Amino acid sequence: MDCFELIINGERQTVEGPPDRTLLDALRGELGLLGTRFGCGMGLCGACFVLLDGRPAPSCDLPLWSAAGKQVTTIEGLTPHPVQEAFLAEQAAQCGYCVSGILVSAAALLASDPHPDAATVAAALDRHLCRCGAHQRMVRAVVRAARDTA
Repeated sequence: MDCFELIINGERQTVEGPPDRTLLDALRGELGLLGTRFGCGMGLCGACFVLLDGRPAPSCDLPLWSAAGKQVTTIEGLTPHPVQEAFLAEQAAQCGYCVSGILVSAAALLASDPHPDAATVAAALDRHLCRCGAHQRMVRAVVRAARDTA
């Protein structure tokens, strides 16, 4: 067993595990941060996205060693955020399974581009799969969050 020191939502945490243990497994299984979801298990659907040093990253195929010493922000660490309120106002979340990954990606977009247009938001969220078909409402919500915080 190896020990990895992570900075999760601003707090130092020590997590044990084999080198191939994923960040998602540690977040959900050991630290009780259940907002981040397991989706495809290959980093392709976006349900497991967290912010790693402020950039969206899939946690389901990210080994712990690669997150050691970095800032990891989960949906729990994002709260409260204007994009969450905008998702509620636009009724952009349906089943909610993919929403935590989308919210962290949207927050990263707004941190780097506080006034994105709809096309920029759609491009930023393109990696996220939502089977509910709420993509257009999600894009409207992110644009609304940008407008409301201007």
